[in-house]
Amino acid sequence: MGIMIIGIAGGTGSGKTTLTERLKERFGDDVSIIYHDNYYKQHDGMTYDERSKLNYDHPDAFDTELMIEHVNRLRRGESVRCPVYDYSIHNRTDKTVEIHPTKVIIVEGILIFQNQELRDLMDIKIFVDTDADVRILRRIMRDVLERKRSLESVVNQYLDTVKPMHEQFVEPSKRAADIIVLEGGRNIVALDMIMQRVHSHIAGLPAQTSQV
Repeated sequence: MGIMIIGIAGGTGSGKTTLTERLKERFGDDVSIIYHDNYYKQHDGMTYDERSKLNYDHPDAFDTELMIEHVNRLRRGESVRCPVYDYSIHNRTDKTVEIHPTKVIIVEGILIFQNQELRDLMDIKIFVDTDADVRILRRIMRDVLERKRSLESVVNQYLDTVKPMHEQFVEPSKRAADIIVLEGGRNIVALDMIMQRVHSHIAGLPAQTSQV
């Protein structure tokens, strides 16, 4: 059996990271994760204030071509050096993280289904669908507590770019999904079905032995 590529997409705060983490916890070293967020374009020539005003929810904010190259290399069995993004400075750092090819590669991000070339590399496409009010509350909690941002800046960004970009790009990309999961990793029934499919692949069992 070759390497299985699983795409997990969904709006900000939808629960896609929780789903990704549940799969990683269950299958350990058989799973590697590559985050689209780490492929935000580098803007060393801008000041912090200039970078903070960029639209980070538009497809053009990402170096998706580099991610496509890395996913292709992983599928061929090659390791890659993934860039590392720092939200506190709105820029990439000078560090990289080595990602090794494993039986299952999870590609996660809000816009990974928007690009057809990237989408076509995925064997299973999962979209995590969660109500907008829940997503914004989760984003506020995350950005204020974990990323040390002000409540005002989080709300302004949501209204100015996150919400309109979600409606323009993220929500329409749901149509490309093979599976739509409500509430992400908190959906125990869907999580169990996905885990069965992943287990079948890792164990080398025929795909029809699990239903997803």
